[in-house]
Amino acid sequence: MILNGVMLTIALSFVAIALGLVLATLMSALRSLAGSWAGYIVDAYVELMRNTPFLVQLFMIFFGLPQIGIRMDGLEASMLAMTLNLAAYATEIIRAGVDSIHKSQIEAGLALAMSRRQVFQYVVLQPAFARVWPALSSQFVLMMLASSICSFVSVQELSGTAAIIEQDTFRSFETYIVVTVIYLVLALSLKLFLNWLGRRIFPQVSGLARVTEAHGEAA
Repeated sequence: MILNGVMLTIALSFVAIALGLVLATLMSALRSLAGSWAGYIVDAYVELMRNTPFLVQLFMIFFGLPQIGIRMDGLEASMLAMTLNLAAYATEIIRAGVDSIHKSQIEAGLALAMSRRQVFQYVVLQPAFARVWPALSSQFVLMMLASSICSFVSVQELSGTAAIIEQDTFRSFETYIVVTVIYLVLALSLKLFLNWLGRRIFPQVSGLARVTEAHGEAA
């Protein structure tokens, strides 16, 4: 039973991380490439999600959306809430990375006749991700730990499973000691995995080198 809860926690976390990162990247691109109106929309979304509790967001999706005809089970609502919440925080982290790219690197890309989209994709995005990967990794770990809140909508992930075991056995101390150790192992394992993944994904390639490489491919 505990193992099923662990597996569901891992699955929820990895799906939310993958989808949230894709959504955050798209919003960062929209903010950089589209007009100021897009920036206002992205900013409004980020502020809304970052300044409201995750539990309220989850309840709004699970209990609120059915009032307008959109129904989801607990697992679907949890996945959506985790994805939207993580995307908001990741968007802001990626923004910091994008802002850290020196203007001369962008000008070098434009001087090589690259489009604004190519400059963002080849010159800005990869170095930005490389610089903020540690912050993104911390946010991913926090999201995995926050998955425990999904037990409030009857999702039997690790915390939900622990609550059922505690109700059946009345062994609260033993149950939550085990759950605490499991969460600690999961968090440290995810952190080590993300550190390894960061070293594999982001080789030590400068933005200008990427410009030259991309220009050579285009030619």
